[in-house]
Amino acid sequence: MLCEEREMAKKEYVPLFETRKVKGRILFRCIAASIFLGICFIIMYRIRYFPVGGKAERWTWIGLFLSELWFSFYWLLTTVCRWNAVIRIPFIHRLSQRFGKELPGIDIFVCTADPLIEPPSLVVNTVLSMMAYDYPPEKLSVYLSDDGGSNLTFYAMLEAANFSKTWLPFCKKFQVESTSPEAYFRTASELVNVQEWLSVKKLYEDMKMRIETTTKLNQIPEYIQKQHKGFREWDFVLSKHDHQTILQILIDGRGTNAADIEGNPLPTLVYLAREKRPQYHHHFKAGSMNALIRVSSKITNAPIILNVDCDMYSNNSKTIKSSLCIFMDEEKGDEIGYVQFPQCFYNLTKNEIYGSSLRVMLQLEVLGFDANGGPSYMGSGCFHRRETLCGKKYEKNYKVDWKKINDKKVNESASFLEETCKVLASCTFEHNTPWGKEMGLKYGTPVEDVVTGMSIQCNGWKSIYLNPEREGFLGVAPITLLQNLVQHKRWVEGVLQLFFSRYCPLLYGHRKIPLKLQLIYSTHHLWAANCLATWYIVVVPCLCLLKGISLFPKISSPWVLPFVYVTFVHRAYSLAEFLWCGGTFRGWCNDQRMWLIKRTTSYLFAFFETILKLLGYSQLNFVVTAKVADEDVSKRYDQELIEFGAASPMFDILATLAMLNLFGSLGAIKKATMDADQDSKVLDQFGLQILLCLVLVTINLPVYQALLFRKDNGKMPTSVMYKSIVFALLACMLAMY
Repeated sequence: MLCEEREMAKKEYVPLFETRKVKGRILFRCIAASIFLGICFIIMYRIRYFPVGGKAERWTWIGLFLSELWFSFYWLLTTVCRWNAVIRIPFIHRLSQRFGKELPGIDIFVCTADPLIEPPSLVVNTVLSMMAYDYPPEKLSVYLSDDGGSNLTFYAMLEAANFSKTWLPFCKKFQVESTSPEAYFRTASELVNVQEWLSVKKLYEDMKMRIETTTKLNQIPEYIQKQHKGFREWDFVLSKHDHQTILQILIDGRGTNAADIEGNPLPTLVYLAREKRPQYHHHFKAGSMNALIRVSSKITNAPIILNVDCDMYSNNSKTIKSSLCIFMDEEKGDEIGYVQFPQCFYNLTKNEIYGSSLRVMLQLEVLGFDANGGPSYMGSGCFHRRETLCGKKYEKNYKVDWKKINDKKVNESASFLEETCKVLASCTFEHNTPWGKEMGLKYGTPVEDVVTGMSIQCNGWKSIYLNPEREGFLGVAPITLLQNLVQHKRWVEGVLQLFFSRYCPLLYGHRKIPLKLQLIYSTHHLWAANCLATWYIVVVPCLCLLKGISLFPKISSPWVLPFVYVTFVHRAYSLAEFLWCGGTFRGWCNDQRMWLIKRTTSYLFAFFETILKLLGYSQLNFVVTAKVADEDVSKRYDQELIEFGAASPMFDILATLAMLNLFGSLGAIKKATMDADQDSKVLDQFGLQILLCLVLVTINLPVYQALLFRKDNGKMPTSVMYKSIVFALLACMLAMY
């Protein structure tokens, strides 16, 4: 009888999400196969025509061969990973029909670290956008972790709590999707109800002005401090690095007083500044998240946790329900540990001057992750099962009773919870406990998100990647080149450290996650290692051109065909993918430029700093990327002018490489034009090398413009120009000697 009931249930089962294979995979496989064949011919050429002449010829040939082998190996890894890409389609209407009011509670974690770099007005917009989800408010709780321990941020949260009483019913009434007030009023084109729209906008602008005024003055007026008991906590704060736990439940969603202007319940809103003391390591964002996990477990204890960075506001009111379609699917949902959404940005220019959208990676490459065990945890825009973050291992017969989970309630008063939960965020709570090791986010690495996600997968859970048509979250992309390079340096340095640690996916994931998933992780962990081969391709062919050493087949030789075919087809397919993902041709060109800039600068620094750390010469640090910029910088960014401005060793390298290829190209042109009889021979023998230099010169045109022609404050500093010319000329002279 029981078997018959199970069979009936299986027949009546309708999935809450669908898995589809990515379109165009046959074309991708055919092109990949043809490129692989071309690479084989290139390898044959390198071996067959190994130079027997001088020592310089042999070593430069070997170096170029090794660089090509590395690029071929890396390309092969990324191709294998994309071989069976899939996409997921959630069915939100089925979720509502099936579960109705039995939806689980959701705890949302927002993390901020510094009120100067991450302004309170920015944080408030993110918090309000999270509170305004299209989801039962009594089942929604928002927690802010303020690692800056700032009373300015606390004041901003009080303002948010008050404004939410007007903002949430407004969003519900007019079905607002971009539920960040700043984003909504910046982009809204239709005034659904002019009078009400203007009224709410004025309330928001008044609140924003009050927050920004107090932030600018760096002081809370005394009359405001008397309005809430929470401000008394700052009487005992010595500094942002030395203070007690500050925990305040600003809105208790269980209380009858927690209602908006229309009488509807409000979500719970909690402010937390965990204890910090100089003698204790606070473990950056990982420590902040772990404190939130423990504190929230006593206040609301929702089974699903969403975490976002303070600059990533909600852009899709249905995001929670989309993720629940994955978790609550009766057949496949119980094995899912987390659901990751892509990190998208609202402030990108039309042609993405810094290539910050990573559109091909997020729209195509990560889909290969999803087909082989699931994407990595990206640190923001991710829904987790609370159990997985607490270290639970997946068991084959694991089933969730959502009704039983929803029946769990916390009965203690808000004031009682505020006092009793403080110890959970103290400096000493984690001593001699599994937190940071087997429980919570992992400590000891600047990319705690990647390690934590991989650990969850190694515990038997799978993950899912959701990329809805309307972006789930939008954040702020860096608007200067240096900010961009520093951010990427931190990312690639962190994952490279993992590769050389016990968390290396090939070791840590051995027999725990699929081999393909191990390889996908490895391709990302080895981003920085690409710098060496890239440097060789950028520098050596140019210098060999000046010295008269040929590194490629003659134009008249049939062996030139595989080189031309692989290069042309690979780049042409890259362009087609970029356009298919919604980019522009100029955007693709900018993306290629940034690919080269990052590999020759930030990746290089990340690689060698990782080596120094392995040798014990450098310590772990954490960098917060600035979320604000002055008006002139923003104006140049909107005009799509690359912002150099400050002096940096990265710019010294970038400018020197650009000048080196310019001098190399001029030297080759001079050699070809001085002797008309030798003109055709030079072009035949060095044609590909000259073409490579000219391509690099074309890519570096904005660098030459910033070095020699621009007059604004975003140009290259004069010191960088002089150093680059001297270093490039010196390298050319040594090559010709």
